[in-house]
Amino acid sequence: MYIVQVASECAPVVKAGGLGDVVFGLSRELENQGHIVDIILPKYDCMRYDHIWGLHEDYNDLWVPWGNSSIHCTVFGGKVHGHNCFFIEPHSNDNFFNRGKYYGDNDDNLRFAFFSRAALEYMCVSNKRPEIIHCHDWQTGLLPVMLFEQYKYRGMDSQRVCYTIHNFKHQGGGSVDILRAIQLNNDGYYLSPDRLKDNSIPNHINFMKGGIVYSNAVNTVSPHHAWEARFGTEGYGLGHSLYVHQDKFGGILNGLDYRIWNPEVDDYISMPYGPDDFELKAYNKKGLRERLWLEEKDRPIIAYVGRLDDQKGVGLVHHALEYALRRSAQFVLLGSATSGQINAQFWQIKHRLNDHPDVHLELGFDEELSHLIYAGADMMVVPSNYEPCGLTQMIALKYGTVPIVRGVGGLVNTVFDYDYDELHPPEERNGFVFHQTDAPALESAMHRALELWYTDRKAFNKLAIQGMRYDYSWKHPVEKYVEVYERIKA
Repeated sequence: MYIVQVASECAPVVKAGGLGDVVFGLSRELENQGHIVDIILPKYDCMRYDHIWGLHEDYNDLWVPWGNSSIHCTVFGGKVHGHNCFFIEPHSNDNFFNRGKYYGDNDDNLRFAFFSRAALEYMCVSNKRPEIIHCHDWQTGLLPVMLFEQYKYRGMDSQRVCYTIHNFKHQGGGSVDILRAIQLNNDGYYLSPDRLKDNSIPNHINFMKGGIVYSNAVNTVSPHHAWEARFGTEGYGLGHSLYVHQDKFGGILNGLDYRIWNPEVDDYISMPYGPDDFELKAYNKKGLRERLWLEEKDRPIIAYVGRLDDQKGVGLVHHALEYALRRSAQFVLLGSATSGQINAQFWQIKHRLNDHPDVHLELGFDEELSHLIYAGADMMVVPSNYEPCGLTQMIALKYGTVPIVRGVGGLVNTVFDYDYDELHPPEERNGFVFHQTDAPALESAMHRALELWYTDRKAFNKLAIQGMRYDYSWKHPVEKYVEVYERIKA
């Protein structure tokens, strides 16, 4: 099958979050299973060009219809770790992708509406005719709209679209001026409630809703998050649209790249180990303590790795640190804040505990250090308010670091409580789960984990090894995506 991925990110060349990892991992596994994959991306000025091999002009005279005119573009081709990528560079005073960053400008909606139009125009004029166009998140939500309303009349009538929503909170949208920019010049038609009309804001279109309405298949990145989006508040106003289109909506769990996240082959850790020589993990605990100046003693290390923001339950992250110290555990944190207020709060905590022998806060992100933390810690706390899929808990499991998670989104689909899980027998359980958003709920789960570590180390290690044996690679998710592709192709 020939598949084109259209996205705003693909790791490692363009990565702002988990979306980039997903696009790369999914594409690689599809190719491993014999499919042909191209990836279309914006050509940002701040990309990691050192990860592109053989960058060259692939199509140098692309004219993309825009407003009352057209914008001239050049499309560059290159290999990103062996995978075909195409980068669209517009030559325009709008300077869409030369901003020194990927997101965060007031015209992001126009920038990515243009990108979606340009990706379609490039496929159309270069005669790329994939069987499946796989679009990701709000940035490409208008692509299936334009495919159906414009490009099917230009020889692209057999292409089918799979649309993956990674985060419902960010939906894209704006005034009808965006419709005129992409030359969909019938406001009344597109502002219909069963098309692009935003469910909450009058006279606004919603990119993500457009993707839901016009795609042939829609999914989010875990089965439980699909349920939350339809029946709970995590759809952020799109629950009714998902209800209307429920027959084509579901959840497919993301995968993890075990070439990067695998303690048996990890160059960033002190000592490689696996489930069969789990005792070697102790060398990484020692290495982590030496690196972060923690006191060497027989205590568990609890860690947090990730963004410091409201989605990730930042208040409970702070509480986990304080509770760990009360229970004579050590605590390690690696993360960057997404707001000035949270950043200031954690710098204050860092200064207060700077000389504490059982705490280290690393405020920022360090890829190499994150590997050592996963390998050296005993437990990983993930107290998210919402978590569409989550990779932290999957990485922790692979490294034999027992996850303590809140029971939301993909965390529910991957972590099974040691004491209370009714769907898995004891030999298949792999962590600790709590459900409420308050401190006592977190403490209850941490208490159970710490009690097991302090009173029955053999049972704790057995639990950690059970987690290591789970396969959360891309192999199974890709099989499910291929099923979706085959279904909509038929």
